[in-house]
Amino acid sequence: MRGRGRGTGGDDDGGRGGRRASVWRRAGIALAALLALAIGVAAWAYRHLDDNITGVDIDQALGDDRPPRAMTTPTPSASPLPTEALNILVLGSDSRSGADNKKLGGGDSGGARSDTAMVFHIDAGRAAATVVSIPRDTLVDRPSCPLPSGGSTRPAYQAMFNSAYALGGPVCAVKTVESLTGVRMDHYVELDFSGFAKLVDALGGVTVTTDEDIHDEDSHLDLAAGTHHLDGKQALALARTRHGIGNGSDLGRIELQQKLVKALLDQISATDLLTDPAKLYRVADAVTGALTTDTGLDSLGELTGLGQSLRGLTSDTVRTVTMPVVPAPSNHNRVVADEPEAGELWKSLR
Repeated sequence: MRGRGRGTGGDDDGGRGGRRASVWRRAGIALAALLALAIGVAAWAYRHLDDNITGVDIDQALGDDRPPRAMTTPTPSASPLPTEALNILVLGSDSRSGADNKKLGGGDSGGARSDTAMVFHIDAGRAAATVVSIPRDTLVDRPSCPLPSGGSTRPAYQAMFNSAYALGGPVCAVKTVESLTGVRMDHYVELDFSGFAKLVDALGGVTVTTDEDIHDEDSHLDLAAGTHHLDGKQALALARTRHGIGNGSDLGRIELQQKLVKALLDQISATDLLTDPAKLYRVADAVTGALTTDTGLDSLGELTGLGQSLRGLTSDTVRTVTMPVVPAPSNHNRVVADEPEAGELWKSLR
């Protein structure tokens, strides 16, 4: 009897061992399935974000008739990220293309304008930057620009700066900026109304301090002087406000836009996106979904590399200035570059 009892006990141990092995096998299969799912989701997310980006071949369209590239020291092979200086033309487009842009008050989809124009000069080493705003009301000599459909535009003298984008798109905007500044644009980035608002919302809003009350019927913005935490729609209204502040000129709006640039840098610095994958994805989706870039930045990998190389920038290391201007002799509602101060500013960025 005892022998049978021991034998029975051995069978029970074998049964429990078999059940444990079965449990581990099922757990292993479940873990493998979860890993496969995670990899699949990550791959889908990467493809989705990568496909979001629209690229424009600026370099091929403009050819070699451009300012020379800045002389830079080659990046050491041991450096994981590029460190050379960069000049990036950033445009805010008022296109009404798409339901979201139309709802936010964009312009005619067939005649979008560059509502905001900034040259981001990033110093060698990527630890500091200068942001130069170009007033949209500036009168410039617009060069002949190639058109996507073939042929080219005619040169124009004393033309509105933002007419370059309206007439010839990103290529003409870049060529006009290079003609005005003598500075080669290494990259081009365009963000529309919807993308800007979604970016601010994805970051959880942005905190801005205004020095005066703002009441603008055109942008539908009412803010008392002081500090405010704005959502995407309010931040966009602030970026577009001009008639509710100062003398209603574009220079007052530029000052608000520069405040927003610094506030966004502070918000990004305060948000640890790497510890919150869901927020990181929302931010990336908001940016890439409304982004047009040159072909040197039109992939998620290239944009990520640029972003990582700029992670040391903060509002304290970014200087914001406006191109020196004076009222145009021919029209006091327009401005022209104030020389030699404007030329000296652009020379410092070459």
